[in-house]
Amino acid sequence: MTTPKFVPGPAGSALRGLPRTDRLVEAADRAGMVEALGRGPVLEAVRAELDRHRAAVLAGEPCPSPEAIEAGLLDRLREDARGSLRPVVNATGVVIHTNLGRAPLSDDAIAAMGRAARGYTNLEYDLAEGERGDRYGHAEAPLCRLTGAEAAVAVNNNASAVMLALAALMDAAPDRSGGGEAGVRPLAAPGRGEAEAGLPEVIVSRGQLVEIGGGFRIPDVLRRSGAALVEVGTTNRTYLRDHEAAVGPRTRILLAVHRSNFRLSGFVHDTPLEELVDLGRRRALWVVDDLGSGTLLETAPFGLGVEPTVQERIRAGADLVCFSGDKLLGGPQAGILCGTREAIARVKRHPLMRALRVDKVTLAALSATLAHYERGEALEKVPVWRAIAAGPEALEARARGWLAALGPAGAGCAVRPSRSAVGGGSLPEVTLPTSVLSLPGAPDALAARLRRGDPPVVGRIEEDRVVLDPRTVMPGEDEALVAAVRGALAG
Repeated sequence: MTTPKFVPGPAGSALRGLPRTDRLVEAADRAGMVEALGRGPVLEAVRAELDRHRAAVLAGEPCPSPEAIEAGLLDRLREDARGSLRPVVNATGVVIHTNLGRAPLSDDAIAAMGRAARGYTNLEYDLAEGERGDRYGHAEAPLCRLTGAEAAVAVNNNASAVMLALAALMDAAPDRSGGGEAGVRPLAAPGRGEAEAGLPEVIVSRGQLVEIGGGFRIPDVLRRSGAALVEVGTTNRTYLRDHEAAVGPRTRILLAVHRSNFRLSGFVHDTPLEELVDLGRRRALWVVDDLGSGTLLETAPFGLGVEPTVQERIRAGADLVCFSGDKLLGGPQAGILCGTREAIARVKRHPLMRALRVDKVTLAALSATLAHYERGEALEKVPVWRAIAAGPEALEARARGWLAALGPAGAGCAVRPSRSAVGGGSLPEVTLPTSVLSLPGAPDALAARLRRGDPPVVGRIEEDRVVLDPRTVMPGEDEALVAAVRGALAG
């Protein structure tokens, strides 16, 4: 905003009381903000602060004193110096909270990332042979051991894993003769070129045309991968005969999509994956299974219902199974493809692979996370599973510990039973018993004060009260949470 050279009346007098730009820059420098942020960002913040006050004065509002403007500027600069991406205390009880970064990583995974980031690594170098190596091999072996797959590869998220799987399998049929890739043959309608035949086709049940967070839709992914969508069955019931009737000369893939973020109940039927695999083998078609969240551990023992495991889908015979690395696996953001050697080899050779591949830091974290499963310690070491496995008695004891630590400041607070959600598009409508610390006061204002703390504390509002759920508060964060609550309650 450009201030007029002369503004008559009271507004003009008030504008002349605004501090000079150089005075505010000098104040920021004395406070160490120029060193922390750089002179350019500080100068930009000073100008924005003065523009804001000029606009307010011209709108008839009183002008603060120069000292108040300086103090407000320094507060904003200190906030900027903390960075826009900041650690928060997740007291929502949502274990895989998409807005809060999904799965927190284990200490081993964090240490592995640090080692990979600090210097050079053998990311694509074979130390034994002294020549170029395979970056994907670092995670492939443990993924194969854990899932039973013949081969595996990781990309940057599950959406890209599905898109890459479809794109890579479009131009050739699988070799069902047992001869490997040497037997792969192109697909085309008899007597017609591919341009005349149209786009290759992917068959999927209407009941599995899902949308997940961020507007990611299966039909959109199919179009982007260069395929034509063939919908079969109905929203609630799809049979093998529906898939079989839709197979034509351009059919390439039978796609199964697990509804990991919602449920259909009542009069429903899905074609079992085993039946799709049998059809794929009889008709020389690829079978791709988008498992969504994916899990290596059975969920039923934790009261979460039955969720298909990656191992089960591999045993069912899918050529590719796609799932997330940062949801129920509890690792870094990644999309994982496990399956046959033939299918994975085609994925690795596809041009999109380079655009979607993961870096050394992600591979280090993924490998360390997988090691927890191989050592049988995932429930103790992987934070997502540690939170899921936490018992109601331990959670109640922790919440009561917070209440006791608050002392007199906790007057009006109470510990009461509640339910936690798994979240992250996983296990819809499934909750776990917990105990929460319920806080008195206007909930919206109190929640805002908690979010403005250092570190910010994010809770949830239940029955017109802010509640804090210990299920998702990480070990070592209790003291910070109690201090934040004490400050927020004090207003």
